[in-house]
Amino acid sequence: MKGILGRKIGMTQVFTTDGVLIPVTVVEATENVVLQKKTVATDGYDAVKVGFEDKREKLANKAEKGIANKANTAPKRFIKEFRYDEMMSYEVGDKITVDSFVAGEVVDVTGTSKGKGYQGVIKRHGQHIGPKGHGSGAHRIVGSMGPIAPNRIAPGKKLPGQMGHVTRTIQNLEVVAVDPENNLLLIKGSVPGPKKGLVVVKTAIKKAGQVNPVHELVDYTPEEVEETVVEEAVEAAAAE
Repeated sequence: MKGILGRKIGMTQVFTTDGVLIPVTVVEATENVVLQKKTVATDGYDAVKVGFEDKREKLANKAEKGIANKANTAPKRFIKEFRYDEMMSYEVGDKITVDSFVAGEVVDVTGTSKGKGYQGVIKRHGQHIGPKGHGSGAHRIVGSMGPIAPNRIAPGKKLPGQMGHVTRTIQNLEVVAVDPENNLLLIKGSVPGPKKGLVVVKTAIKKAGQVNPVHELVDYTPEEVEETVVEEAVEAAAAE
């Protein structure tokens, strides 16, 4: 199993040569650096600590600077440990890029969902709106709070409160395309979090090793589009 840290750029869509539209989330994953390698002998467990996105040295503490110096890199803004056997093959200072994933691979994506603030039960839990007549005083309030006895609110009662801004994982998403030149992953469907939010892309737990058939996508490079337009114009002129 493997993983990489990145940022959610936003959503767009791509087309296959068969004319099928695929909604995708674009994840930018610049080179991740292996900062530290933990072993059972030294730390009690096996793990690889990976860093993503440089930050200024004045913002790093002494420990962060020491770890970064050993890996011959700058202090990192986001750090995460991976306890995967495949990741243990990396050494301190190695780079992890989007090349480690292939088109068609099934992955899990973890991110922090958008924060919605303090919300009522209608928006937070999807409960029904009350009667809208003028005689009703229960348009959007909480309904029954439970039985008379016991004279208390049972734990787990769905009430108003903070909504969103929690860690969520979407499982079994498909990598539609990999763009090593721009350090991009195109992942089918939506992933948690706002634009520029940090996400973790890792091998799917339930479908580890599964690779779906690769979609043949339409290429919109300017040179090919121009050639196609010229060819169509020539064919049209010849037909006339």
